[in-house]
Amino acid sequence: MRKILVIDDEQNIRRMLTRVLSTEGFIVKEAINGLEALKRLEEENYSLVLLDLKMPGLNGIETLKKIREYDINLPVIMMSAYGSIPEAVEAMKLGALDYLIKPFDIEELKIIIRRAIKQYELKVENIYYREEEEKRFNFEEIIGKSNSINKVLEMVKSVSPTPATVLITGESGTGKELIARAIHKNSLRKNGPFVVVNCVAFSLNLLESELFGHEKGSFTGAIVKRIGRFEMANGGTIFLDEIGEIDFSIQTKLLRVLQEKEFERVGSSRSIKIDVRILSATNKDLKKEIEDRRFREDLFYRINVFNIDVPPLRERKEDIPLIVEHFIGKYNKILNKKVKEVSVKAMELLLDYNYPGNIRELENIIERSMIMAKDEIIDETYFRFINNERRIEKKGTLKEAGKELIIKYLIQNKGNRTKTAEILGISRRSLQNKIKEYQINL
Repeated sequence: MRKILVIDDEQNIRRMLTRVLSTEGFIVKEAINGLEALKRLEEENYSLVLLDLKMPGLNGIETLKKIREYDINLPVIMMSAYGSIPEAVEAMKLGALDYLIKPFDIEELKIIIRRAIKQYELKVENIYYREEEEKRFNFEEIIGKSNSINKVLEMVKSVSPTPATVLITGESGTGKELIARAIHKNSLRKNGPFVVVNCVAFSLNLLESELFGHEKGSFTGAIVKRIGRFEMANGGTIFLDEIGEIDFSIQTKLLRVLQEKEFERVGSSRSIKIDVRILSATNKDLKKEIEDRRFREDLFYRINVFNIDVPPLRERKEDIPLIVEHFIGKYNKILNKKVKEVSVKAMELLLDYNYPGNIRELENIIERSMIMAKDEIIDETYFRFINNERRIEKKGTLKEAGKELIIKYLIQNKGNRTKTAEILGISRRSLQNKIKEYQINL
């Protein structure tokens, strides 16, 4: 749950903000002055600070300086009943995100807070990934010794130091984002940001704003200016996952970014120059999408300067024991377990299965078995459901058995369509289409 710290010597302001923000789902803590606020910041982690400018003792500017020493990235919104321009300028120079004059519009404040927290969390996530990659990423996260995965690694090593755009293809769940991260980490841009956009997760209007940003007032609900993912990725790499799902109109704008290295925010005519390397991924046959007039041919050739095709797990089953060992180690830490291995018979079941959801599905299988495991060795009883799925496969094609599989996983995941799509190795949109096609009502 996200926490907000309200710092104001006026009780009625603190109470009002606590009441309003609590109804929005935030945990709100109060401080009556700067010293109390700094103590609270030492005790707990916060997602945002609302800070009054005029306070007795440690004033707002002095408190802001101390907060910046505590966490340089923590978003701080200044509040004041006085419209002092010099103090507002000083606050912004010290890193305040915004400066609001009391009485302020509550609805606008809510929007500013949510946007600020989202950007903060994205920044923290990028810092986390960068630190984690510095500590551990030397290709060891791409598990396997098979010829097919070794060929992929050789391609990654070859293309990483170049400026080439890369299209990573392969079925869902094969680890395409992991390949993209490896390319970025071993590139000349490794110290720049790595920004991920899942193109299927947004509607048409939201995706355009997410990628390119928007100006205040550019459409209904655009109360504040927003920085897009391309600007966030400036100097680094942007990874466009599920690029085959984006709308034709956005493809046109994306083509211009690739050609001219510039774009406009939604609602603006001012061009913004950027220096970004673009990596893309898809589980679709983009050549077929071009034939069906759903994907621009010129964009395809721009993003497909270098292609890396990630093999499905069923084509590199010799890697399964190593991958299982990796996931056991991972979930021992997460679940506080002491599992050593799977039994011989259990491994035979794992090796005999075809994994329509690829590595993501194998990870779900291992996680689920470790949640249930009571011993140091996981035996075949935890994987009996695999036999049921193999029988389904033998009845016919995956498409013919699709309804039975979808119903099974929907029930197993208590109707959660996102989790069901992940296990099946398809996008949530594809799952929705199949549910409609098969007339499944759960």
